[in-house]
Amino acid sequence: MLSLEAVCAGYGGAPALFGVDLDVGEGEVVALMGRNGMGKTTSVRVIFGLVALSGGRVRFAGRDISATPPFARARAGLGLAPEGRQIFANLTVEENLICAAVAGPWTLSALYKLFPRLCERRRAFGDQLSGGEQQMLAIGRALSTQPRLLVLDEATEGLAPLIRAEIWACLASLKRAGQSILVIDKNLGALLRLIDRAFVIEKGRIVWTASAQEIARDRNLVERRLHLGQDRLETPN
Repeated sequence: MLSLEAVCAGYGGAPALFGVDLDVGEGEVVALMGRNGMGKTTSVRVIFGLVALSGGRVRFAGRDISATPPFARARAGLGLAPEGRQIFANLTVEENLICAAVAGPWTLSALYKLFPRLCERRRAFGDQLSGGEQQMLAIGRALSTQPRLLVLDEATEGLAPLIRAEIWACLASLKRAGQSILVIDKNLGALLRLIDRAFVIEKGRIVWTASAQEIARDRNLVERRLHLGQDRLETPN
């Protein structure tokens, strides 16, 4: 579905990614994990063509999209719920959901069934929503584009526990429906209940990749790496 192959990129001549290899298969849920400032969001921006490559390539659905503009990537089936949500504050919930919608299974009624809270708040403006409601709206808006791959950058950051649980339940239902997902989040416990595989990024390099089962087996090691920032991540035996 998606592959980053030896991707290098940066900002204003300052490199941020160094030969990143990452892939998501059809129907898979894959996590990209790492501490703040390690290259997670830059990787997402590369996927969507918001940061130019200085090396390597990005492939999606069998095509090289390395030079494809962002709008064409969205039309090809890449959907993003970005860090910070970035909903339209001066539009209502319903207007946010239909402004970029295309025909497909994710109709307004389907989105309201997935997120009943959005249906209740459909006439409210974006800046009148709670953080959790804004996150639901960001996910719903991404789904309205009928994505083949849904990318969530900081899926539950800063949300109350009950709202986080609701978001994770939503993502689990999407997985059961066969939706391909790339998710960035810091909640390792919730991720392990959802993902098939994970990549750990450190200082712009992928330092470890493993299945959910392997991560669960060595969870303490992964948590130390993600939260304490040791110099390297040992590959489990």
